[in-house]
Amino acid sequence: MSLKRISLQLALNPGAEATPGQGYTIIAPLTAEGRLDVDAWRENRKDARVYRLHPDPAERADGWLTHRGNRWFFRYDEEEEGEDEPVHRLGDHIFREGEYITVEFHGETPLTYKVIDIADI
Repeated sequence: MSLKRISLQLALNPGAEATPGQGYTIIAPLTAEGRLDVDAWRENRKDARVYRLHPDPAERADGWLTHRGNRWFFRYDEEEEGEDEPVHRLGDHIFREGEYITVEFHGETPLTYKVIDIADI
């Protein structure tokens, strides 16, 4: 299994305050076409990680990329890091630089993030 480091940066979101340095880093297996590889994820769940990045240290978090039913979530282990964050149709996305991903941050208005880098680990 080949893990990838996927870097997401907050995109312009109408009506939302843009915070420089806000984004996510996802460590996950991808298929050859760039989709999340659910079979490889099942075999290596502990290695599929997510890091919420933010200039405010209180908003930073680290956790796991999880899968339930047909949906993917960012799961955090500490109560103060908040509830699982659902990611809109994450399993349908093809991860390429320049593509966009929508994340619901703590039940607030979903925000869009841009894929800015994908690298082998």
